[in-house]
Parts: sequence; C-alpha cells; structure tokens
Amino acid sequence: MSKFVFVTGGVVSGLGKGITASSLALLLKARGYKVFMQKFDPYINVDPGTMSPFQHGEVYVTADGTETDLDLGHYERFIDEELNYTSNITTGKIYQSVIEKERKGDYLGATVQIVPHITDEIKSKIYAAASTSGADIVITEIGGTIGDIESQAFIESLRQMRNELGKENTLFVHATLVPYIYGSNELKTKPTQHSVIELRGMGIQPDLIVCRSPEELNQHLKEKISLFCSVPTENVIDSIDVKNIFWVPLNYLKQGMDELVLKQFKLPITESKIKYWQDLVNKVDNLKEEVEIALVGKYVELHDAYLSVNESLKHAGYANNVRVKVNWINSEDLEKMDSLDEVFKTTSGILVPGGFGSRGIEGKIKAINYARTHNIPFLGICLGMQLAVIEFARNVCGLPNASSTEFNEVCKDPIIDLMAEQKGIINKGGTLRLGNYDCKIKEGTLAFEDYKILEIKERHRHRYEFNNKYKELLASKGMVFSGINEKADLVEIIELKNHPHFIACQFHPEFKSRPTRPHPLFNSFIRESIKHK
Repeated sequence: MSKFVFVTGGVVSGLGKGITASSLALLLKARGYKVFMQKFDPYINVDPGTMSPFQHGEVYVTADGTETDLDLGHYERFIDEELNYTSNITTGKIYQSVIEKERKGDYLGATVQIVPHITDEIKSKIYAAASTSGADIVITEIGGTIGDIESQAFIESLRQMRNELGKENTLFVHATLVPYIYGSNELKTKPTQHSVIELRGMGIQPDLIVCRSPEELNQHLKEKISLFCSVPTENVIDSIDVKNIFWVPLNYLKQGMDELVLKQFKLPITESKIKYWQDLVNKVDNLKEEVEIALVGKYVELHDAYLSVNESLKHAGYANNVRVKVNWINSEDLEKMDSLDEVFKTTSGILVPGGFGSRGIEGKIKAINYARTHNIPFLGICLGMQLAVIEFARNVCGLPNASSTEFNEVCKDPIIDLMAEQKGIINKGGTLRLGNYDCKIKEGTLAFEDYKILEIKERHRHRYEFNNKYKELLASKGMVFSGINEKADLVEIIELKNHPHFIACQFHPEFKSRPTRPHPLFNSFIRESIKHK
C-alpha cells in the first residue's frame, strides 16, 4: 500500500510549499523509492486552462494532456517523473464530479453534502493517484493557506485519511513563516504557533514543521516551536533563503527530513544517491560567463507566465556553462518603434514563446524579422512558430496580407488557420490540442542535428495550425519543414536555410526540459547564442 505525505501551508501564501514538496520527493526518490506528486487547488475553476496568465502564471501541460497549475512544472523538473490527470485536482473538478453523479442518481436519492460526499470524492482522487502511479509514496500539496474557507473540505478529507490509515501511512508537513523583526532584531515564532493552532482546530496535528525564515533557527527557537506545537525538536526543519532553489533539497537532506519521513512510515533508510544533484548545485553556483536572451512576449510583467520557458533557458545554460540573463521585452512596446537596434544591441538570441489573442502580435513579428534579417539565433514556440511563418510569408514570399484567422477571420492569406477538429467547438476549457503527439524528424536538418533521432513525442497546447496550402510556396523560398505529425499532416517544426540558427516548433519543448537534462532545442539555441555573443 502507498504511503501518503500531505503538505500544507500557514501564515501567508508564497512560502514555497511546492518547492518543499518537490524537494522531499527528490530526496525520497534518491533513496530508491517510487514517488508521485499531486496538487490540490482550492479555486472553483475546473482547471487553470482558461485563467489569465496575469492572475495565475503559466498553464503547465502533462504528457496525457491535462492542463495544470504551474507547481506541477516544479514537481516534474525536480523528480523527473511524468505526472498525469490525477496530479492536479481543483475544487471545481470535485464539485463537477459530485454533481454529475447526483444527476445520474448514483447517490440513490440521498441528500448530497460536503461530508461525506465531497470529502469522499477528494479522498478518491488521492487513492487514484496512488493506484495509477503505483508509487511507494504519494506527496500531495494543498494550495492556499490554513484558515482559508476554500480549502476546508480538503483539510477535512486529510483528517479522515489520518483517522482511517494511521500515522504509519500518513504524514503531515506544515510550512510556516518565522519572520525576522527589524528593530528588535529577532526571529518570531508566534505566527507559526498560531498557524499550528488553526490546523489543530481542524483536527490535524502536523508531524513536521518547515519554518521559512531568512536565517537558521537556533536550538532555543526550535525547542520553543516543539513545545508549543507538540512535535519533536528534530522535526522542526529550517527552510532558509538560498541563492538558488536547487539548494533546498540539500538543506533538507542535511537536517534528515527524508529520514524522519521514512522512520514514521517504518520504511528502510537506504543509501541516498544524491551526488548528481550536488554536482548540479556546484555547477550553478560557479558559473562565470553570461549570455543575454531576449524573451519577447505580452505577459512579461509576470515572469511566472513564462516560468517553464525561463527555467528551460537556465537548464540549457547550465549544460553550456553559462548563466542565462533573460531580457524581458513587452512586444507591444516594439510596435511603436521604428528601429529595434537599441532594444537588441546586447542580445545574443531572441525567443518568442506561446500565447493567445491578437494583442502585441505585430511587435513579436517585428522581433522575428529582426532575428531573421540580422542573423541572430532564434527560437519560436507555438505561437512563436506561427508568427515566424507569417513573417516569412509577408516579407520573403510576397504575401503582405498573410496572417492567422485567430487575429483576422477574413484575412486574404490565412497562413495559420483553425484546426479542422477545432471548428464548431464552443467551450474553451480543455478543448485545445493537448498533450503528447508524435513528430517525424527529417534527416539532414537542424532539428535532426538537435534530437539525433527520427521520431519524437512532444507536448502541445494550441488550436490553430500551419495551413498546408502554402507549404510549397514557402519551401521554394527557403523554409524547411523539418518536423511533421504524419497522422494529422501537421507541421511541427520549421527552420530556415542560410541562417546561423533559426528554428521554431508548434509544440512546447519547455515542458520536457530538466535541470540535469535540458531540452535539445533549448540546448542548441543557447549554444548558438553563445557563439553569436
């Protein structure tokens, strides 16, 4: 039977529950255990797929096509395991499922209530994660902060699971804040005490308390938290500020966090094979060279909107022994400029990521044109590929009216058009082309040089595609269609001849990049950007 770890947070949001959960999972995996991760989000949206990036950050997509919270990106990057539809559960999903069952008569006329029907549904999602993954240990993060009305049903479900399964099969990690008060110049434990009181009032006694603070807690403070929160002193864990998040698992390892979990679960404490992560941390801390990449988007005010792209650039930097400096450029600003020389004067590579809607599009096209005509390494992702094709059609193929029906339904030359299976769809949520699809790579291309294999699978999230009616014309002018989904006859990768490095893809390679294993397209992009520098 699987063991279950539940990670909750108190005092304030943004304490790093996701990083704590990911770090613990990494440490347990390093001990040889099969680990699976899950996020409960208290909002009533069914999933984040229709939420604004300004509010929620990026939408992460799993291999099976589930649109999820960005924390799942942290999970996959840390533990290097593919997650699935059981990994991101929202209040909206829970209520939707219960209401559907009620409408079908599954409850045999009973009055449907929060307890037991909603709580049973929540528990079923936790057990589903265990059964689909076959994991030894399932780690579930509860979004929000203890005391929020939205998360009360989730907390009650976890209380029931502890009651049903006992301490040998369930473990609660509670992340709290220990603030430093300037003036008195001391760390204060009272917020942590009140947070635990709140949690106890909901029937849950935490087993480990993770204290986010700017510096390590001394023994006196740990003993104080231990006394007032009823946990052993060694179960009070420091979570200090670090210069890069890869240090967090090593800090927890030093304090024996993974051993404490295994002891409570009565599981063998095997040797930790963590050297690969220590090597990564040492490399990241000692990077000397820097390369500047211009990321041209329309959500750049909130960097989390491009979180996986940003992380993937860093991963490729590590592999090429450079620190990547991202220059965040708002594409709308470019639309007002006559010359982009000043904007890109220190740029070694230009990246245009995915997105939706017409706002800022012409600015992105100007950036792509600048990369093409100035021989600057370029990587386009999803919408970035579509705009690269439009730019080429307009400025090389003599089609000044080339556009996408996403921006102009009656455009004269719809280089990008709605996918056939998307026509007639009204609901926006969960209806995009999502998840893993096959792609056949053409030999002798830049894409083949990057991947070094003929067949790949990549994750998608789009509704529009390249219009194959224009393929012959663009190919005659020097565009190479180097990746094709043969089943749907869909263009997946394009590149240009007679350019140092110009490549773009319809899929989202950033979802498969890992700190110790960068994605091939990002790796070659950074490598060529270093040469251009």
